[in-house]
Amino acid sequence: MENTSPLYQWHVDAGAKMADFGGWDMPIEYPKVMVGDQGGGVLAEHGAVRDCVGLFDVSHLGKISIRGAGAVDFLNEVVTNDLSKISSGSSQYNLLCNAQGGVIDDLIVYRKGDDDLFLIPNAANCADVFAVLQAAAPSGIVVKNIHKSFGVLALQGPRSPEILDSLGITLSLDYTEFTEATIPGHENLGSVIFCRTGYTGELGYELIPQWDSTLEVWKILNEKVSALGGRVCGLGSRDTLRTEMAYPLHGHELSLAITPLEASASWAISLDKPAFHGQAALQAQKAAGLKRRLRGLKSSDRGIPRAGMSVMNASGEVVGEVTSGTFSPTLKTGIALALLSSEIKLGDQLTIDVRGRTSGVDVVKTPFVETHVR
Repeated sequence: MENTSPLYQWHVDAGAKMADFGGWDMPIEYPKVMVGDQGGGVLAEHGAVRDCVGLFDVSHLGKISIRGAGAVDFLNEVVTNDLSKISSGSSQYNLLCNAQGGVIDDLIVYRKGDDDLFLIPNAANCADVFAVLQAAAPSGIVVKNIHKSFGVLALQGPRSPEILDSLGITLSLDYTEFTEATIPGHENLGSVIFCRTGYTGELGYELIPQWDSTLEVWKILNEKVSALGGRVCGLGSRDTLRTEMAYPLHGHELSLAITPLEASASWAISLDKPAFHGQAALQAQKAAGLKRRLRGLKSSDRGIPRAGMSVMNASGEVVGEVTSGTFSPTLKTGIALALLSSEIKLGDQLTIDVRGRTSGVDVVKTPFVETHVR
């Protein structure tokens, strides 16, 4: 029996196409949800986020609490990024690595205070992250897996601030900052964490209500989103949106076999910190030089790259593999992220094997489209 979001029945009633995501039955798209005379689907949902506003249920994401004197110092000796660079009320993208430098998971750390942290790992990896942190925690630090204590909703798109304004919620948050507040007139639903983050490349917020309040918060938001001409969105469009931004997905661009240096995530690694899990391995890899690294590919014909496809150079030699690939609704062409030999440079023309047929791709700078997160 798969886990289900507190919005599961709402999704089913809306006619959403459901699928497994890390052991959770979640919506891919909403073909039966109508806005005016337009149908739903991934392309329409993607466009709503880029041009207006979209609302996602991502309650399958994990939630972990770390509390106790010295909680920040403890976690800072485990994850790759430097938590001392953010203050209370800010969040930070982070990586949890094993001793070999492989990525157990990527996650967001919310710094509530020096002694109080809230983590959002991926659904499939939450138990593994919890196990590592619990085993590493010293006496006095309490690590709790609170996966089903909170829901997570993502309100994304250029008009997302209008949604909150219409609810009487006034926030002045810089990118990655968060606060807790109640929704005016709905104080009975309890406090909600509002964070200026997202996974789409657009201006937006992630809302973390209490699990039992998630459905009501969703309904309140959806009413405003629909009135503005926006859409509820499934995880299909979330994937096309994040791929256009070249945001990594664990199991594709990051894994136990792919280090964050290879995945071009060195910006989230503080190699000079006194210590973190996997530090020695990553320092050694950097010193030796990378043999492969993540690059962006853009189709030069009608081919659509997909994960697992081989990438070849002009001589027909395999030089890498596609980690994520899709049709870009914004650019109207195929795009991909691929782990390629470090000899491959921007501007190189390569080919991919599309089910036995050769298709051309160009190595391009990422992100594929302009970011608007700020």
